[in-house]
Order: sequence, then structure tokens, then C-alpha cells
Amino acid sequence: MKHQSLDVLKLKADFVSLEAGHLALSRRERLERWASLLERHQGRLMPFLQIEAYPRAERRYFRGDHSPIAVAFSDPILRADGLAGDTLGDAQTYFELSDGKAHRLLCDCHYWGSMTGSKVAARLRTAAKGGLFQRLWSWARRS
Repeated sequence: MKHQSLDVLKLKADFVSLEAGHLALSRRERLERWASLLERHQGRLMPFLQIEAYPRAERRYFRGDHSPIAVAFSDPILRADGLAGDTLGDAQTYFELSDGKAHRLLCDCHYWGSMTGSKVAARLRTAAKGGLFQRLWSWARRS
């Protein structure tokens, strides 16, 4: 084990505020954090198989040790912010993903056997930006 000073460790560590008054992450910040985690992820990623073929109630319980959701749930900051578990339902609730967006992000039919962290991260960043209508509405409100 290499000895490092506390100052050096503080620069490398992710600190999680466990105080009751800490501000919750916005949806965009949650999706951006998840995307960053996936880009840094070195292990394999496994999409869910044919999630559209299952009833919605069953899909919510889907989970996988090597899924992008498992990567998100391994992050102490997302857990402290409210990610309750590593199921598809937990992710849909926390990241505010519709059934359609969850399907496009996490189902095997959109990856053709080659899910990578960078591919999922790019899709998450697109989702974080919102649709064209949301971007135009946001721009119009600022003007």
C-alpha cells in the first residue's frame, strides 16, 4: 500500500454529503454522473435482453451484475442522492426514464451485442439534454 497524504487523497476522493440539508442532484446532473461512471468503467457491460417482450410490472424487477444500472448503483454519490437499488424500476424512478427511454438505453436490441460504456454514456448525455421541444422551451424562457 502506498502512503499518501490526506491532501492528495482529498483530491482523488468522491465525497458524499450525508447531511439532511444537502441539495439533491438535478435530473441532468444524475444522468451526467451516470454517463461519467460508464465512460470510466473498464469491465464488461450487459444489456437487458428483449425487455419490450415482458409486461411492465415484470420489467421493473430486471437487474444484472454487469448492467449499466449496476455501475450506477455502485456509486456512493448516486446512492446517497436517492438511487434505491439496481433494478430497472429503481433506475427509471431515480433517473426519471420513461419505458421508451429505458428501452433505448438498456435493451440489447439497440446494441447488437456490443454494449460499451461510451455508447451508453453518449445516449445518456442525449437524454440529459432533453428533446428538441424541451430545449426550445428552456431557451425561450431564458430569453
